[in-house]
Amino acid sequence: MSTINQNRGKVILAGAGPGDPELITLKALRFLQHADVVIADRLVSPVLLTQNVKAGATILHVGKQGGNTKSTSQQTINELLVKHALQNKLVVRLKGGDVSFFSNILDELTTLSENNISYEIIPGVTAASGAAAYAGIPLTAKGYSNGVRFITCYDIETIAPFFWKELADTDDTLVFYMSSNALHTVVGKLLDNRISSDKELAVIEQATTPFQKVTVYNLHEFETKIGPTKKFASPTLVIIGRVAALHKKFKWIENSSQEEDYFMPLLNHTSKKKTDLTLAC
Repeated sequence: MSTINQNRGKVILAGAGPGDPELITLKALRFLQHADVVIADRLVSPVLLTQNVKAGATILHVGKQGGNTKSTSQQTINELLVKHALQNKLVVRLKGGDVSFFSNILDELTTLSENNISYEIIPGVTAASGAAAYAGIPLTAKGYSNGVRFITCYDIETIAPFFWKELADTDDTLVFYMSSNALHTVVGKLLDNRISSDKELAVIEQATTPFQKVTVYNLHEFETKIGPTKKFASPTLVIIGRVAALHKKFKWIENSSQEEDYFMPLLNHTSKKKTDLTLAC
């Protein structure tokens, strides 16, 4: 078990989970409570920052949001990690979900290694497992799916045609991160490649938060039920496969009737003390 040494600079790269603040691990929580500096993504529960950061600690918001010019550059984040760690501070780099799923952890690890800064990596509940669990959808299930594929269509134009054919043919559950804006294209590509008619699509908005909404569609009816201008709340995760149909039987949380954002859109990034923060929900 690692110990907290506050006489030496160190960076803890930790996953905060997908939204529900109780989904953070005990180990990540322990470091968060002792941190001198917390460098937090946008998709981190505000409850974690208001209730679990010690008085006097500095909280730096370095979120990214597609299409938002106020997104923090990776270079800036790297520089903040080095700056504070070299001041002999305990730095917690808090990322939404798990640190290894579609994050820039490689850039940060490279930076820390090049600057001879000590670090630890603490896993978290990734959005896929959190969203699936809170939607009552097992990602694998006998007779439904024996595997899972995690995919992002953030840059959909770079995906080769043969890959769409492979995705349409596989019996694996498909989990799409950061793909809600390209969802019409995703569905169109899969239909063009003759995906099985017994596979369904679950759209999970703001998973594990008080504003969670889950909607399940038959892939062949998706275009007629969702207009071309439909916008989904951020973040949205998409599950495609036979398991998606299980939501109707095993859902244990009703959809929220509220049209609010749990994770606030990016504003100007400033450092704040714990006592200056207010809940965003």
